[in-house]
Amino acid sequence: MIEKPKRDLVIMGVKPIMNYVVACMTLFNDGNDTVRIRARGKHINKAVDTVQLLRRVFLRDLVVRKSKIGTDLLIRDDGNEAKVSTIEIVIASS
Repeated sequence: MIEKPKRDLVIMGVKPIMNYVVACMTLFNDGNDTVRIRARGKHINKAVDTVQLLRRVFLRDLVVRKSKIGTDLLIRDDGNEAKVSTIEIVIASS
């Protein structure tokens, strides 16, 4: 039987925070040891809020293994470049 690779990434967008909390919980329940949460621009605060909500309410033993910040270079429709801040948070349930 072919085993499909495990997914461990949650990308933040315009959905409510609870959708991302449930996505993280689902990945942990599927057997992942770690989950990566990635966000850009105005969604960075939603990524941090998601981790904090998981820690305070759902997974009290949650640990932030690593957090990485950076910048993505985007090309807009008009051809101009835009720099957008990024964050990636790796969490683990011990």
